[in-house]
Amino acid sequence: MNHPTTRVLAILELLQQKGRVSGAELARSIEVDRRTVRRYIAVLEDLGIPITTGRGPHGGYQLVAGYKIPPMMFTNDEALVLALGLVAAQGFGLATEAAAGAQAKLERVMPADLKGRMRAVTESVAFAQSRHSKPEDNSALPLLCSSAHRQQTVRMEYQAAVKEGTVRNFDPYGLAFSGGRWYTVGFCHLRHGLRSFRLDRVKSIAPQDSYFERPVEFDVLGHLVLSIATLPRKFSIEIRLEADLESAQRELFRAFGVLEPLCDGVLLRSQADDLAWFARELARLPWPFEILAPSELVAALKNHAKSLLSKIHSAHSAAH
Repeated sequence: MNHPTTRVLAILELLQQKGRVSGAELARSIEVDRRTVRRYIAVLEDLGIPITTGRGPHGGYQLVAGYKIPPMMFTNDEALVLALGLVAAQGFGLATEAAAGAQAKLERVMPADLKGRMRAVTESVAFAQSRHSKPEDNSALPLLCSSAHRQQTVRMEYQAAVKEGTVRNFDPYGLAFSGGRWYTVGFCHLRHGLRSFRLDRVKSIAPQDSYFERPVEFDVLGHLVLSIATLPRKFSIEIRLEADLESAQRELFRAFGVLEPLCDGVLLRSQADDLAWFARELARLPWPFEILAPSELVAALKNHAKSLLSKIHSAHSAAH
């Protein structure tokens, strides 16, 4: 930080980040004496940036209350994070127009080299967007985020897949993205317990005048994954994997099922409506396993094996 202009901008950055900053702290941060700090403050004032100066032991420098200026400096890494975040927002099914508008505003205050880096990322990086995710599906997300942050109860109209719509009070503990969809997790006053709700099924939502206290260190994603994995379906599945718990957790996606350590492997508990799909997922596992239940899964796995063998046979015949 040897160039005077760099130091002046560093002071401005510190004032934006910390509010009131003493002259001694500014001097230490940019490695100059306090007289030089006063000279740099005068430079900022000459540029039209209003700064108040306090005297005494609790004095210091501060931007005038209410005065806002756009970001002046981004490092290369910060610009990369911003660009990736905007691309990811679109991949997560959020409004593309809002992301484009945010990028345009940032580019207006960025130097040319950082602007080029940001455009390079947005034009060359892509996130796989689930077919389920649509921008209009997630209109409840901003209000749920703010309500979860304030720990404020909301009134929510919700339309389940096969049931009539319901209206309920809900304490949103947080939100999570899983399987191409956004969910909110929290306490449902209608059901008197923890529940997870898909945002694309929220028809209307409004904040209430009541507040709640979120459980300490509540794991939103962990609860969501567990609720999806244990959701009652047509078949209840139990499989003993000849693997250690760490390897099984690394190989299987979290919503696939619940894993429990055994003395001779890992017990996988899951639910499924489509045993053919579940058999295909089992076939890709790298370890031996034993199907404990249901017996129909054994038949589905055999059918999958026969299908693979027939494809290999057909390819071999075609080659000759």
